Amino acid sequence: MKVLSIQSAVAHGHVGNSAAVFPLQRIGVEVVPVYTVNFSNHTGYGAWRGPLIPPPDVAEILLGVEERGVFPQVDAVLSGYQGGVGIADVIIDAVGRVKAANPAAVYACDPVMGNAKSGCFVAPEIPVLLRDKVVPVADIITPNQFELGFLTGTEPAGLDSTLASADLARAMGPSTVLVTSVERPDRAEGTIEMLVVDPAGAWIVSTPHLPFKANGSGDVTAALFTAHYVTTGDAAAALERTASSVFDLIDLTFRSGERELRLVQAQEFFANPRLQFSAEKVR
Repeated sequence: MKVLSIQSAVAHGHVGNSAAVFPLQRIGVEVVPVYTVNFSNHTGYGAWRGPLIPPPDVAEILLGVEERGVFPQVDAVLSGYQGGVGIADVIIDAVGRVKAANPAAVYACDPVMGNAKSGCFVAPEIPVLLRDKVVPVADIITPNQFELGFLTGTEPAGLDSTLASADLARAMGPSTVLVTSVERPDRAEGTIEMLVVDPAGAWIVSTPHLPFKANGSGDVTAALFTAHYVTTGDAAAALERTASSVFDLIDLTFRSGERELRLVQAQEFFANPRLQFSAEKVR
């Protein structure tokens, strides 16, 4: 399997491609990483250095990759945080060219905007751009519950309302919606859930909720789910494998006392998920 991953990169820590590439490689996926920013660290520190890569430069890199004959080999295009408004057109254009070269290829978009606790942390234009332009051309999207609400103009909370919001998102274009950070009021205490909806049904998985904010964990989640789902075609199996690997990654990081994901130390959890959580079919 080969993934073209168009995302940010940081020198210190693990977000964007700096979070997604290694777990994908560890499960046997060939990754073609194209960077949209090259920062010293993620912006959660409040200070960082390095450039936002101009969209024409990103397009040049993609053109060079295409000229090497890579696009017919690409099984999935993956995108995440979009630092500026111009990069969306570059990504959409690349998706179109990849699909022209390989009609079986899919586009997985992580529509990064923010979360329920901190609200939106991207430029005000980005959420609207994602909703109106990017998400409609995606095959798979991986919003958290907050982002799902923005995309659909709803307030998903319980299982039924979150399923309804996921259906609205699927009506926008994507056939598969993975909702992360689902915090429905009637869930078991001390847990957090992920829900996936695709043409075959809907499944939910519950894991312990750790009191820890792990920057980059969403990027790992989107990458692993995309790879497992495209490889197996089984949403429930992809959900179980992803939940297992990501929980163990976050748990290891939490217990280490470090701020940045222990990505290298957790590599066995990617290669051989413990499968300690079962996905429940809810529709």
